[in-house]
Amino acid sequence: MYKTMSSLGRPRVWRLFSSSTMPCADHGHVLFQEMMPDRFATPSNVAGRPNMPEANSRLKELVKLRQLSSARRMFDNMPHRDEISWTTMISGYVAARNAREALGLFLNMWVAPGLRMDPFILSLALKACGLDVNLNLGESLHGYAVKTGLVNSVFVGSTLLDMYTKTGRTELGCWVFDEMPMRNVVSWTAIITGLVHGGHCREGLLYFSKMWRSKVQCDTYTFAIALKACADLGALDHGREIHTHAVKKGFDETSFVANTLATMYNKCGKLDYGLRLFERMPKRDVVSWTTIISTYIQMGQEESAIRAFLEMQQLDASPNEYTFAAVISACANLTRIDWGEQLHAHVLCIGFFSSLSVVNSVMTMYSKCGQLTLASVVFNEMTTRDVVSWSTLIAGYSNGGCGEETFELLSLMRREGPKPTEFALASILSVCGNMAILDSGKQLHAHVLLIGLEHTPMIHSALINMYGKCGSVREASQLFDVATNNDIISWTAMINGYAEHGYSHEAIDLFEKLPAVGLRPDPITYIGVLTACSHAGLVDLAFRYFDTMSVKHQIIPTKEHYGCMIDLLCRAGRLNEAENIIKTMPFKQDDVVWSTLLRACRVHGDVDRGRLAAEQILELDPHCAGTHITLANIFSAQGRWREAADIRKSMKSKGVIKEPGWSWIKVKDRVSKFVAGDQTHPEHEEIYNTLDFLSLDEIDVNDVDIFLDDIGD
Repeated sequence: MYKTMSSLGRPRVWRLFSSSTMPCADHGHVLFQEMMPDRFATPSNVAGRPNMPEANSRLKELVKLRQLSSARRMFDNMPHRDEISWTTMISGYVAARNAREALGLFLNMWVAPGLRMDPFILSLALKACGLDVNLNLGESLHGYAVKTGLVNSVFVGSTLLDMYTKTGRTELGCWVFDEMPMRNVVSWTAIITGLVHGGHCREGLLYFSKMWRSKVQCDTYTFAIALKACADLGALDHGREIHTHAVKKGFDETSFVANTLATMYNKCGKLDYGLRLFERMPKRDVVSWTTIISTYIQMGQEESAIRAFLEMQQLDASPNEYTFAAVISACANLTRIDWGEQLHAHVLCIGFFSSLSVVNSVMTMYSKCGQLTLASVVFNEMTTRDVVSWSTLIAGYSNGGCGEETFELLSLMRREGPKPTEFALASILSVCGNMAILDSGKQLHAHVLLIGLEHTPMIHSALINMYGKCGSVREASQLFDVATNNDIISWTAMINGYAEHGYSHEAIDLFEKLPAVGLRPDPITYIGVLTACSHAGLVDLAFRYFDTMSVKHQIIPTKEHYGCMIDLLCRAGRLNEAENIIKTMPFKQDDVVWSTLLRACRVHGDVDRGRLAAEQILELDPHCAGTHITLANIFSAQGRWREAADIRKSMKSKGVIKEPGWSWIKVKDRVSKFVAGDQTHPEHEEIYNTLDFLSLDEIDVNDVDIFLDDIGD
């Protein structure tokens, strides 16, 4: 394995491993043979018979050093092999997760004469079946264990239930566990782990509770998997109880439990607890650093995540692929393509670009930075793609407003890729909503009904959002009313749907009902209700919500929230207050907020403030045609024709040209966009001929039929 990776030019990969546990494979054999000549010869005693204890000891040493190829050569050259020899070699392959070699050796041992099966070797074979998802052989071994009575061994029972849970037969794993005559900490931990990894977190916590009552002592692995169940369920109270027991036993200081504790608090929304746990850790490994970096990203503190990554490297902690994936996602959120490109080059150098989590993060980074072409290049060069890879690129095109490319990619995914997930379908529904393609949205709705995904929170909220943005508020409301589960995403989608189409009071009423159904508004929910207040002119109510957001729900207002308040005041004609918010908000003033004020100045005829807003925009974007035109219109409306003419002359001298608006049409699942006078379409001549024909003053019906027949041909 090392030689293959070395030939690919990845010299720095091995910095992630300790030299004591991963010796150099290129030179290790030579040094080993020089120190111990004839190392692979079978030791003999004086009488010439094999010295099995010494031979097995040397075999174990090679396996322990992970020199499996050397160990296998020695094993194959041994004139006599006992149960210990076979068990040592098989255990080495199982530890290396090479299930096929392990099972091949086990089957050879099975037919070898004079060898006796014991619980330990049988448990190794069952573990290999779990790794290889070889349920047929595993069931055969289960039958053999029952027939011989080996099933009563705690080793065999534990690996049996582990095999069943790993192969998706959780109910059989639980049955094996319940039938075990004796259980130890390994058995309990195995069943809890199988349930949690299979998505049955509540059942996993139930077994943890039974284990606690049975007086079997939990170890660090048991505590860690129970905390993972709490994290996946968001069960903060249960997590705190388990944390208390871990502290009493002193397990909270082990990195394994401490890392899981930090993850649990992060997933339960207590990000500050996770940070404090990290600061108190006596020893921080790569998992600890990756957890803290992910925590900062969850908190929206991407720059802190970058600083933690740099500090990690200064302390000689080697990042793994998950660390790089997290840091690259931080660059994506910051839209720092310069940092992202550096990390992209670095992971290429050290050999981590074969990791799907890393390459998917790189695609996300380029997409969020507006470099969809680069994201496509990365996607096309991937030798292996998972559903996340496809969904990532689809989401990138969707968020970039590239409807045609999004639909084409979905079609390609359905033909060549994996089955589209709810994430990919939600992205397409978002495109349908943003482009108001109601027919395609309804077709996708029918598709998710067919595959049974309509009740998942992501799809349900995406459908509500799609219908709302397409103006079908009634359909969105009907979908919302039949929801079986309350989730903040669907409620937010419905609130935004009402707000965007003038149903302000319905949006506000829905927002007020959130506490009654046990939901807590998130930042996007507040954007929806503030938009509703803006459209309804409810200034005082909007300011009350704005204050409640930070005081009651500890949500720090973002630039978007301030934008809603500025829009609210501009619509109400309170331009002075709007200008004050722009100047005092804790964010850099951009052209969006100044443009909002400029448009309001045109409506309310505030020439001086409009000139100020225009000057601010032109400092940021000197060639903004819309700003020049709006300011000229403000002067024209007040009869100040000379100033209006000066603005238009300035536009001409600068070479500022108003970008034409474009339209789009969808024909046979293909979305085409065009502008006035456009000749980029491959069939533009036929299109213009059709328009010329339709614009004739007098058209004979028969001519139309003939013309349409020609088009159909």
